[in-house]
Amino acid sequence: MEIHGIQKMTLLDYPEKVACTIFTARCNFRCPFCHNASLVTHVDAAAAISEEEVFSFLAKRQGILDGVCITGGEPLLQPDIEEFIRKVKELGYQVKLDTNGSNVLRLRRLVEQGLVDYVAMDIKNAPDKYGMTIGIEEYDMSNIFQSVDFLMSGDVPYEFRTTVVRQFHKREDFAAIGRWIKGAKQYYLQSFVDSGDLICPGMKGYTKEIMEQALEIVKRNIPNAKLRGV
Repeated sequence: MEIHGIQKMTLLDYPEKVACTIFTARCNFRCPFCHNASLVTHVDAAAAISEEEVFSFLAKRQGILDGVCITGGEPLLQPDIEEFIRKVKELGYQVKLDTNGSNVLRLRRLVEQGLVDYVAMDIKNAPDKYGMTIGIEEYDMSNIFQSVDFLMSGDVPYEFRTTVVRQFHKREDFAAIGRWIKGAKQYYLQSFVDSGDLICPGMKGYTKEIMEQALEIVKRNIPNAKLRGV
């Protein structure tokens, strides 16, 4: 596993759990508004954290932390993620996986083997604007559609979330997303915040008022949709 960061405690990343967050390197998307560019476009191999260090930390936190969030980058690019999660589970932790949904086969395998307890999948934009939003024109959406369908089948607790960026998201996009994932159990609109580590600097978020208007559009098809970070 290419691990490039650990947040030692979070009350926000894993719903209703006290958790830590592990950041993996590399991603197959190039979203201009990505707030972890140092994990995507200019990965410093020398900054990697060893698995030994991670598991030493987790062993010391048994009984204090409930869960481990694995994020990125895109964690499902890691060839040994299955083995890594098994070791985390052996320590008694629940596991939350953040993913862009581009590898439905690996996602399904992890869930079916009981290795993942909660999945948070990014919905980058309306389908017809996906390629532009992820920085890959003409992107084949097959895996994304299948990942959405798989999660909505109910095999594992999940949430969908969209980071809302002024340059990419318009009123009609929220309506299209709502129609696409109609009936989703949990969906969050997240306000974009400039982390200072963007792939393309200059991205902007919307005001709280605009975010609330976007939420009302989404709620026509996803009544329990909510705002996050607003």
